[in-house]
Amino acid sequence: MSRFSAITDNPHDGRFNHKTGILVTNLGSPDAPTAKALRVYLAEFLSDPRIVEIPRLVWLMILHGIILRVRPKKSAKAYQSIWTENGSPLVHISQQQTDKLAKLIKDNGFENTEVVMAMRYGNPSIEAGLEALRGKGLTRIIVLPLYPQYSSPTTGSTFDAVANVLKKWRWVPELHFINGYHKNPLYIEALANSIAQDLAANGTPQKLVFSYHGMPKRFLDNGDPYHCLCQQTTRLVVQKLGLDESLVETTFQSRFGKAEWLKPYTDATLASYPEQGIKDIAIISPAFSADCLETLEELEEENREIFEHAGGEKYRYIAALNDRDDHINALFDVIKPLL
Repeated sequence: MSRFSAITDNPHDGRFNHKTGILVTNLGSPDAPTAKALRVYLAEFLSDPRIVEIPRLVWLMILHGIILRVRPKKSAKAYQSIWTENGSPLVHISQQQTDKLAKLIKDNGFENTEVVMAMRYGNPSIEAGLEALRGKGLTRIIVLPLYPQYSSPTTGSTFDAVANVLKKWRWVPELHFINGYHKNPLYIEALANSIAQDLAANGTPQKLVFSYHGMPKRFLDNGDPYHCLCQQTTRLVVQKLGLDESLVETTFQSRFGKAEWLKPYTDATLASYPEQGIKDIAIISPAFSADCLETLEELEEENREIFEHAGGEKYRYIAALNDRDDHINALFDVIKPLL
């Protein structure tokens, strides 16, 4: 049996065409908010060498001997607090984004396209998404990870997953991989619009916090550009809105383990504000294209409690861009030159 697969034994049977397939990806979610489902999901997620860069054997012993025995139950409770009748918010919103992007592409005259959504971890998998596109006879694929700011653990890991599938195919398609869009003008405009709408409705806070997902500082030290790309996104949004720079602070959330992560930390920053007289804040997380555990539970609930417990009085989270029309327009603008 050949190690390479194909959808036909005869490449001249007319099943192949010049339509373009677009694979829209995001991080992923467990299939259910249960300890059992979390154990499966976390085992896949935390086994990725892009996520945890310590000696493999040592880490796998820690992962399977300690973490997967303790963390699934705790994580399940967090997921239960955000789970909806549609299931995982991240998966549901990502599908809404994909459907609206597909419609926008067709409405702009690009009829020969197919758009499929996939998750880096969990379901629907990247392999399933790519196989769905291959099954339609497409020989040209655009991969669009919904991570505006490139990082090795997110965008880099997505490339690995795509490559691991394609290296098993006999006929490898023409491939275009989007590695980020942190300064795309329409993405910046969409973020600015969402903030402007909040300010118009609720007034200007004492601080506007841009909270990005964190990563170990050693990633930055070893050459990962993510930290710099986040700072650039903040600067461009501030410039677009014409805000005073003193109003804005960029922080990093979701740290895990004992190693030093990118600073300043979101939770520690929020805890320090009230003693500085800052008791009215708004917070947004531009690194997340769709609301998920890290926004709906960590920012909306956990960090709100931290701020209020420290003496904060007004706290509001500005939602992720999700399936806003201006966000979908930005995603279309990112891939349009490749269509």
